[in-house]
Amino acid sequence: MTTGQIRLHSTLESKAIQPKAVLAVRRLLASSVFLIVAFAQTLPPGVQQKATVGGITEYQFPNGLKVLLYPDPSSPKVTINMTYLVGSRHEGYGESGMAHLLEHLLFIETTNGRQIKKELVDHGAQWNGATWFDRTNYYETVPSTDENLRWALGLEADRMVNVKMEKKILDTEMTVVRNEFERGENSPQRVLEERVMSTAFLWHNYGKSTIGSRADLERVPIDRLAAFYRKYYRPDNAVLTLAGQLDVPKTLAMVNDALGRIPRPAAEIEQTYTTEPVQDGERYVELRRVGNNQEIIIAYHAPPAAHPDAAALRVLSGVMGGGGRFGGVQGRLSKALVENKKALTAGMSFQALHDPGVVTVSAGLNKEQSLDDVRKTVYETIEGIVKEPPSQEELDRTKNRLLRSMEQRMSDSQQVGLGMTTPISQGDWRIMFLEHERLKGVTADDLVRVAKTYFKPSNRTVGVFIPTAEPDRTTVPETPDLEKVFENFKTSVAVAQGEAFEPAPANIEKCLIRKTLSNGLRVVILPKTTTGGSILAALELHFGDATTLAGKGAASSMAASLLMRGTKSKTRQQLQDAIDKLNARVSVGGGGGGGRGGRGG
Repeated sequence: MTTGQIRLHSTLESKAIQPKAVLAVRRLLASSVFLIVAFAQTLPPGVQQKATVGGITEYQFPNGLKVLLYPDPSSPKVTINMTYLVGSRHEGYGESGMAHLLEHLLFIETTNGRQIKKELVDHGAQWNGATWFDRTNYYETVPSTDENLRWALGLEADRMVNVKMEKKILDTEMTVVRNEFERGENSPQRVLEERVMSTAFLWHNYGKSTIGSRADLERVPIDRLAAFYRKYYRPDNAVLTLAGQLDVPKTLAMVNDALGRIPRPAAEIEQTYTTEPVQDGERYVELRRVGNNQEIIIAYHAPPAAHPDAAALRVLSGVMGGGGRFGGVQGRLSKALVENKKALTAGMSFQALHDPGVVTVSAGLNKEQSLDDVRKTVYETIEGIVKEPPSQEELDRTKNRLLRSMEQRMSDSQQVGLGMTTPISQGDWRIMFLEHERLKGVTADDLVRVAKTYFKPSNRTVGVFIPTAEPDRTTVPETPDLEKVFENFKTSVAVAQGEAFEPAPANIEKCLIRKTLSNGLRVVILPKTTTGGSILAALELHFGDATTLAGKGAASSMAASLLMRGTKSKTRQQLQDAIDKLNARVSVGGGGGGGRGGRGG
């Protein structure tokens, strides 16, 4: 509570309330105000209490750190979850996979000798970390004691600014990440997802996988990784969530002691600004690798998580996909594809991200089933939403499952602590509650509207995986070592040097040779030695006058272009062969004012 959030209201009428009662009420009000002021004074200096939603309260620290507290007296544990607003979306050229690679290094060692994994194990913590498009997070859940909380906050403070960056550590963790990369490469479905995303997003970094490219993982310099760490790991780019059994004033004091003292960098944190342009036609990608079953993924560009349409698309994905996410309830795609034995699996999902994301339809097929038939059925089923809007039963079933899912998560403080990572990465932790309210208001008309808006042929990207026993690929060689290439290199090319010549009008006139041939053609020659021994020649043919050439500009230009297309005695190819034999360059141009042709050497 703060004085800005509590309103004490009392109406006392002397005739209706006895003096003793009035005095008691006044004492109650006075004590309440005292409690409010006392609580406000327990906040560390400069810390501000912000919004409170759903039992979660945000606190803003002077160094830019945001802290979310979810006190749960019934829980014997506390979850400490640090979310950094950096993911693959923030990686530059040559940095693909860097956010994820850095995540691994933050579990090794600090510059003051802390062995991070060992400490986590020694404290009996449940811990992990994860990287995605918009964020990286680290968490530990421990028994709720002052000692454990103080230790965890100190660990997160060291991870924020004191992680050891050495090539030896990088080389070790790089091999771990590379193994993870190779496991992904052995999954045709995962590779197909990456191909579809990279085809759908031509410019935005959502088109780059979080795991990164093998070359970047193997070659990233430790100095560049350290610079990436310093750039994004800072208090004003982090949100700390604490959920479980908490003494709020004591917890805030501990946070201030451990993390509140870390200085905020002078330079502002850089924000991404690339946006994906509107897709202007269907795109297609085909993947051929060794595998067993076929796969198809169809992606449609969709709005960001904060947009009002996000709630309708989430409901629509439930109506269409159903399946595993909804406890075995069959969605329309499952009924159209799986029940009719056109596919083995089918579903739809909405990736609600910070920036505009995608809705994807996916289906798995055996080798005998038809990709074309599945694709056609998917389109027909999506179009069916417009022709046959969802029934109230379909709508209520899906909405209720989504709403109950969130409400059930709120009953588990660890799930709350970890679950806040997603809305934080989407732009604001309150998006989770905003979506909850928006879901309640979604109607069948909303589903029809978003289906018409986003599921257009021009907005989709289709990817198929076709199992191939022996893929035929071309391995393009890398750029060779040019030092070795030119080590003993000699060329046969010899270029004659031209003479120095002063291009002053008087000097040019002095050197010119002028003649008139018997047919009246005037010739002007400037003899001089040129670079490469080339000869430059120009022939100008003047004809007509202002009266006779009026309206003949197009005809003159056409005549000039026809001169290079063959003559009575030579075809176009023969002319070109003759020009090539002379190592010459010839061009012809013309216009209403005359024709000019000829440059050769």
